[in-house]
Amino acid sequence: MRNKFINEQQIKFASGGINRRQFMMSIVAAGVAVPTALSMADRVLAATPKKGGTIRQGFSAGSTNNTLDPMNNEGSMGMLNVNYAWGNNLTEVQPDGSLAGELAEVMASDDAKTWVFKLRKDVEFHNGKTFNADDVIGSINRHRGEESGSAIKSLMAAIKEIRKDDDHTVVMELESANSDFPWVLSDYHAVIMPVGSDGKVEVGDGIGTGGYILDSFDPGVRSSLKRNPNYWKEGRAHFDEVENLIILDGAARQAALLSGEIDTVDNIDLKTATLLERAPNINLLEITSTQHRALAMRLDTPPFDNLDLRLAMKYAVKRQEIVDKVLLGHGVVGNDHDISPTQEFYNTELEQREYDPDKAKFHFDKTGLGNTELELFASNAALEGSTEVAQLIQASAAPAGINVKVTRTPTDGFWSNIWNQTGKGMVTTYWAGRPTNDWMFSTCCVEGSSWNETAWKGTEAAGKFNKLVVAARSELDQNKRREMYWECQRLQNEDGGSLVWGFTNLVHAINKKIAHPEQVASNWAMDGSKSAERWWTA
Repeated sequence: MRNKFINEQQIKFASGGINRRQFMMSIVAAGVAVPTALSMADRVLAATPKKGGTIRQGFSAGSTNNTLDPMNNEGSMGMLNVNYAWGNNLTEVQPDGSLAGELAEVMASDDAKTWVFKLRKDVEFHNGKTFNADDVIGSINRHRGEESGSAIKSLMAAIKEIRKDDDHTVVMELESANSDFPWVLSDYHAVIMPVGSDGKVEVGDGIGTGGYILDSFDPGVRSSLKRNPNYWKEGRAHFDEVENLIILDGAARQAALLSGEIDTVDNIDLKTATLLERAPNINLLEITSTQHRALAMRLDTPPFDNLDLRLAMKYAVKRQEIVDKVLLGHGVVGNDHDISPTQEFYNTELEQREYDPDKAKFHFDKTGLGNTELELFASNAALEGSTEVAQLIQASAAPAGINVKVTRTPTDGFWSNIWNQTGKGMVTTYWAGRPTNDWMFSTCCVEGSSWNETAWKGTEAAGKFNKLVVAARSELDQNKRREMYWECQRLQNEDGGSLVWGFTNLVHAINKKIAHPEQVASNWAMDGSKSAERWWTA
């Protein structure tokens, strides 16, 4: 029966009936091994790079509050790249958007509820400890504890029991079926770390199984790493050294790139893209992505608990103007939910919300707020141009009688002191996006997530949304899942606190002495935040 199922899926894949991701998740649910981290195509590419040299990367986001503990990673590009350089996960998102095993050589399930992970052998941590099942269990359990403050605690709550069958086999029993579950294990918070003799994870020194060994770390400033001579992954980690610098000011980043002080920039000022493209030593790399930009309006901070106010703000935004003036066309408009037009289960029938000052005024007048100032905390920590976005929204909201006060906030400390804080009712924000609908919704929007940045809960629509997210992850019928996720998007669009104005392309600037594979990942900037591992000296 299983062979019949696989053959049917292979036929659908070959004829274009389902995409690569659907095919891979179908065979995973059927209990078939997922491909290892290096596919044949990857091996061909990996045969051409040369070893040696140094890559100096300039990142647009970082903070003095940064930590080497992945569980507390705030999501800045600098820290993602550092943690993915020294550490590995059980699974990994590939450049083509598919999922593969990383420290898990094989993962399989007959029912999408009981997942078996066969771990790689002969893998060592930087401190010489041999990697085994205890390290996986200890690392995962840190996110599950009652006192855990992990951003993926709600995702890991799906695990009912985790145990080992032997030193290289881990079994995870879920509360309910979830065919997308292995994707969660690729999250940057879920880096596998070594456990000590007491069975607890040793945190703080950047000890992992990754391609680079941490040499120094100055939070919010710089970090340096050296190549791990014993790295288990063939054809990866080509540089002798990796230097990461946090350069918050966009003009300073560009100057450092043009002068040769750094080799790469993850987030350029799009107004200077043409100038950079003309530079003889610079290449631009632009990728369509799931990255989206928004205003987060918190329901736990009045007056944003008022639905009419949230709707008024959503109708008061000239989305296309922002895409044209801030993104300079390097993106598309958003529709107040977190699923990208490039993703599976995107709701193609949901009417696009347009700028309508009359509708905005209608809803705003119902709030009775009059000329009350609505403070919008804006920072370019939420990507370049965020303060300009805030000013454009301030101007477009005025004809509806909405008085928006823009408060510029420093880039350093924005994510820890402003974003996701009760009392900061409306802030600029962005998300890199997540590969699956479930992962995205479970991270940003469900009631139990610590990163529910809009505190969306307590409304009838939020209640329906939470139930649908749970039901959809255990539904194996793709048509039924589509219906559920379409409804989730509608509920978020109509009731949620997310004003998603646009989806942006990832635009990097790279010195020509740095080379990369033809296919570059789009799940995060800088090749899925794995440029240190995947790129090389030209």
